[in-house]
Amino acid sequence: MINKEGVFYAKILLFGEYSIMCDSMALTVPYTHFKGEMSFINEDKYTDLKFAEESNKSLAEFLKYLEVLNKQNELLSDLDLDKLSNDIEKGLYFESTIPQGFGIGSSGALVAAIYDSYAKDRIWQSDNLSRDEFNKLKKIFAQMESFFHGVSSGMDPLNSYMRHPLLIKPDHYIETVGIPREFPKDGGIFLINTGNPGKTGPLVSLFFDQCKQESFKKLILEEMIPFTNKSIEAIIKGEFKEFFKNLKLLSKFLLSNLKPMIPSAFLDVWKLGIDSGTYYLKLCGSGGGGFLLGFAEDLEKAKLLLLTQNVEIIPVSKFH
Repeated sequence: MINKEGVFYAKILLFGEYSIMCDSMALTVPYTHFKGEMSFINEDKYTDLKFAEESNKSLAEFLKYLEVLNKQNELLSDLDLDKLSNDIEKGLYFESTIPQGFGIGSSGALVAAIYDSYAKDRIWQSDNLSRDEFNKLKKIFAQMESFFHGVSSGMDPLNSYMRHPLLIKPDHYIETVGIPREFPKDGGIFLINTGNPGKTGPLVSLFFDQCKQESFKKLILEEMIPFTNKSIEAIIKGEFKEFFKNLKLLSKFLLSNLKPMIPSAFLDVWKLGIDSGTYYLKLCGSGGGGFLLGFAEDLEKAKLLLLTQNVEIIPVSKFH
């Protein structure tokens, strides 16, 4: 993937939202349409000054969080916090086109950029990272991103940092993977903009609370995780009949059991896809707003059906 040094992309978690917290597989890919990079307000850049100033203030709050961890000897990466502090005073901010609260990794890209710029003991991006290196990076990123969400798996920053599709296995083994493009030639992946950002923290807390109920936890372990894992295995192997079969089951499960995470205005749109078999929707990130993620065997057919519901799609990838 061609990459400008210092640029970090959005991500799309194709599979594994919520279930990854219960040890399912997950599959995440960079989404290069949106990106961000560290910059300075006093540089000759034509940007939204208010956005830049708010980003700078947010970085100052983030720095305080990192300094507390460092003072308590709990910071998992040796970050040059003095340099970060000086840069923030000079007007450092995160120049980003990644929508915040839309489930495509805005805070993840920021965390990856901070680590990339200020880690003294940086683990460099490589297709040949060891299992220990992947796990160490994931833990570092989870701790850093927890400032923004309360709880983080670390996968968003890791995907942004690695700039490559990542497969997370149930034993926490992470590896870079390729995704075959031999899908039905008219098929593809798309996003739907719900029009409002979601709030990750409260929904993640709700999910953890629900998991304390034995009946709900059983549904996650016996249905959601198998549907998720089988979808991932099928898409990587290029077994697309099997893929859409399990994807449909997963979409139905989410509609039945994670309804609070689906914006109410899109419940009928979600159900229409399942009932017609034209497309299948799933959460993109924690839900509650932001983007929804869709898959279709015939992208044009899905687009036309969704237009009857006054919903426009954003194509992400064609399957050929």
